[in-house]
Amino acid sequence: MSEENITRIYLDGKEIILIGTAHVSRQSADQVKEVIERENPDSVCIELDEQRYQSIMDNNKWKETDIFKVIKEKKATLLLMNLAISSFQNRMAKQFDIKPGQEMIQGIASAKEVGAEIVLADRNIQVTFSRIWHNLGWIGKSQLLTSVFFSIFSKDTISEEELEKMKTQDTLNAVLAEFTASFPKLKTPLIDERDQYLAQKIKDAPGEKVVAVLGAAHVPGITVEIHKEQDLEKLSAVPPKSIVPKIIGWSLPVLIVVLMIFTFSANPSAGLDQAISWILWTGTMAAIGAAVALGHPLAILSAFIAAPITALHPILASGWVSGLVQAFMKRPTIADFETLSEDVFTIKGFWKNKVTRVLLVVVLTNLFGSLGTFIGGADVIRVFLKNF
Repeated sequence: MSEENITRIYLDGKEIILIGTAHVSRQSADQVKEVIERENPDSVCIELDEQRYQSIMDNNKWKETDIFKVIKEKKATLLLMNLAISSFQNRMAKQFDIKPGQEMIQGIASAKEVGAEIVLADRNIQVTFSRIWHNLGWIGKSQLLTSVFFSIFSKDTISEEELEKMKTQDTLNAVLAEFTASFPKLKTPLIDERDQYLAQKIKDAPGEKVVAVLGAAHVPGITVEIHKEQDLEKLSAVPPKSIVPKIIGWSLPVLIVVLMIFTFSANPSAGLDQAISWILWTGTMAAIGAAVALGHPLAILSAFIAAPITALHPILASGWVSGLVQAFMKRPTIADFETLSEDVFTIKGFWKNKVTRVLLVVVLTNLFGSLGTFIGGADVIRVFLKNF
């Protein structure tokens, strides 16, 4: 058997065998099977967290998703990102007629066959996204979403040579590669911290012989970090929210309201124009967002009604209102969850599936609504300055 993509480390009486894989390579899956059967390890570490493991092991897991709970817990954008990245992986896997994550599935199956303990070695993907999100400003977040979606819906096929190059990346890295080059800070939560987390989990795995199935991007970092002690609790912490956005979030609505009151007291006609402008800009832009998402007419109407109010309250968002209305009027069925993995493969599918339609209504209503708040706020200031 070729030792290509295999790294052996001897540490504290343990033999650790790292297999660097491509997440959509049949050859990688075959190599994982061969190595585990030959080495008969005590433990097999898999580059998965509990959430992704359950998703792989139970294809029906999506059916248990409570879309109302997702919206209320403000996780619509996160779920949409997860689905988007999944569709990118599915596109590659479909082109080469293999199952996404086949090497991880094979690692789990082979570990069970040889009686090895399975260790889920990767950090929770929600923590990783939270730490990535924390490093971005508003513009950066917008660029990240744009970068991900353009990568996903590209119709370009991937050559065998390009697929082999992907053995130096994992799926998340592949989707965000270009963006990470523009924003070097993202390398820390996306790659470096996960290298540290994976290294510690592999090192702590029980037994004297451990096999780890990893995206090859992590192998160089792990070979360095495994010789150090890592603080898993610190690496798993969700970064605290900065107080600055909260101050700005409350200051701007207060400023808008104060300016409206002053304008109305000095010139009631101008104050009325100011209020109408605010309602039309915030409401119309939010409604356009819901309409772009092909939301139900009542979801579009609710976006228009909610936006002028929610724009003045930092804890609320018009997208949550329109999203809940959309979910109520067009409640996703089991069939929608069953076809979710296929539907997210295309732009048309994203808009057709009732699950992703709800998520799109939330995200696009908020996105367009934010633009409306900016324009409407600027017009409020303009009218105020004109009258004082």
